Amino acid sequence: MDRNSQKVLVTGADGFIGSHLTETLVRQGYQVRAFVLYNSFNSWGWLDHAPEDIKQSIEIFSGDIRDPFGVKEAMKGCDAVLHLAALIAIPYSYHSPATYVDTNVNGTLNVLEAAKSLGISKVIHTSTSEVYGTARFVPITEEHPLQGQSPYSATKIAADQLAMSYYYSFQTPVTIIRPFNTYGPRQSARAVIPTIITQIAQGARQIKLGALHPTRDFNFVKDTVAGFIAALETDAIEGEVINLGSNYEISIGDTVKAIADTMNAEIEIQTDEQRLRPEKSEVERLWADNAKAKRILGWEPRYGGLEGFKRGLQETAAWFTDKQNLSAYKADRYNI
Repeated sequence: MDRNSQKVLVTGADGFIGSHLTETLVRQGYQVRAFVLYNSFNSWGWLDHAPEDIKQSIEIFSGDIRDPFGVKEAMKGCDAVLHLAALIAIPYSYHSPATYVDTNVNGTLNVLEAAKSLGISKVIHTSTSEVYGTARFVPITEEHPLQGQSPYSATKIAADQLAMSYYYSFQTPVTIIRPFNTYGPRQSARAVIPTIITQIAQGARQIKLGALHPTRDFNFVKDTVAGFIAALETDAIEGEVINLGSNYEISIGDTVKAIADTMNAEIEIQTDEQRLRPEKSEVERLWADNAKAKRILGWEPRYGGLEGFKRGLQETAAWFTDKQNLSAYKADRYNI
């Protein structure tokens, strides 16, 4: 894809990964239209905090991914769409599942229908490692069974299947990118790494957490962004599902220790019952096989393994401990 002449739409551009992706695309010379959630405050989410030259270089489209008319309007004149807009908090999906169907399933349908109608040349749909549920084998390849262990993951499975159905039925040029647990600056405190860092940064030494035994494959946000851009720039990958992960497994308990070491903090962990998932809903183990991404995208994590994970934690902690950044978080309250 010619960076200078192609226009790319990023949905969810106001969010954690979306804002990092949008900024990187602009720096690499792409014409970017950023789809942000319409609101009366005219907030662009994390893009409000982007450098001024970045903000001057992006075209903002305020809308709602649940609205098919706005989605189609946003996609007009674009060559490719990177679809990241979604509701992602698992605890919130337990009591408000209909909003996840509206956003994750119907929102994806709106993107696919517009892409079919407008003849978009590339659609990159964002999945999640949560669709695999607790690993039945490791490392997890793209052929692993899908298991909806939460309403959130069920809607992401549905969205993935819709995306593939448009590829099979209408030859819509869809590629599914499946990031494992992405972390880094700007992430919501509903995720475990920011939860730990913000509590320590605000002076807490008794850290409230949920289950410590599950394992995760954490992927630093710069690596995730690089994977999306590699997919954007790679030809003949329509119909493919591709994991983005570090191929490194670590427990939540060991993650806590690594963060405490990074921040030079002596801490005590307290189990907070409200942070525990229902027993059968907890995803016990995630560990990515990233061989396919290496093979067809030429992508591999720069923050892989324990050493890379520690470097990513250092960058993340440095961002969160900046007083201006930390002030945006309510570390003393549980954020679902």
